[in-house]
Amino acid sequence: MEVLAQYLGDSKFEVAARGHRVICDQPFDNGGSDEGMSPPEFLLASLATCAAYYAAQYLKARQLRAEDLKVRVSAEKAAHPARLASFLIEVTAPGLDERHQAGILRSVKACLIHNTLLGGPSIEITVNVAAGRTGLVQDEARYNKLATIKSGIEPWNETPKVNSRVS
Repeated sequence: MEVLAQYLGDSKFEVAARGHRVICDQPFDNGGSDEGMSPPEFLLASLATCAAYYAAQYLKARQLRAEDLKVRVSAEKAAHPARLASFLIEVTAPGLDERHQAGILRSVKACLIHNTLLGGPSIEITVNVAAGRTGLVQDEARYNKLATIKSGIEPWNETPKVNSRVS
């Protein structure tokens, strides 16, 4: 399982998985253009939809109404280190007796995302360097100038063909 986040500029990213695409952005008050949910909101959305899926499966297996099922997830932030320190999952489903309320609770506790967050997964971080330019803004400008000189092509109009010996 994997997703790919591609930088679009400013604080905006496109996230892709299995052919689906969503925009991730920061709210206005955090310097973004508010064109999508923020990363913490995506985390809450993941937990909410996973919990809702498990609750809906429980209801459908017992031929109970799932149409009015709602799951709200909220979280509290902590500062050092910056993280979400606690989550609250609130499940609303009409007309459930105590037995089915307990069943929904058991189902939601079996949710993959819930268990992942509880389990404190290991996270490995690698940094890969893309072939080609250095990624430094001043090097990008230098590369574009050299590409224009060598090829006569404006770099924003066409892909320049640059001799690999240019330094």
